Amino acid sequence: MIFKGVGDGRPYPAHPLDETGDWGHLPPRMVRLDELITTRSVLDLRALLSQDSTFYGDIFCHVVRWQDELYLEDGLHRALRAALQGRPAVHGRVLDLDDPRAR
Repeated sequence: MIFKGVGDGRPYPAHPLDETGDWGHLPPRMVRLDELITTRSVLDLRALLSQDSTFYGDIFCHVVRWQDELYLEDGLHRALRAALQGRPAVHGRVLDLDDPRAR
């Protein structure tokens, strides 16, 4: 299995990082694919196979930590591309909602 789980929605509370640029203050770090739970169960193969799929967005996945789980909020295509290339982890920006200062 590539991911820890496949979800369809965000089980965590709303957070203040609405736009891609809002995530920029979080330093990227390595996140293992098998620790991630997706928040989308559907993907677009054109986006997955596109050479420039991150051209207009953040090059790092957006991950939310909530109740000791890691949810892949944005970057499903990047994470799957990494898995197809045999990489066990991706770089991601992690918003820790378990930390009260993050809300």
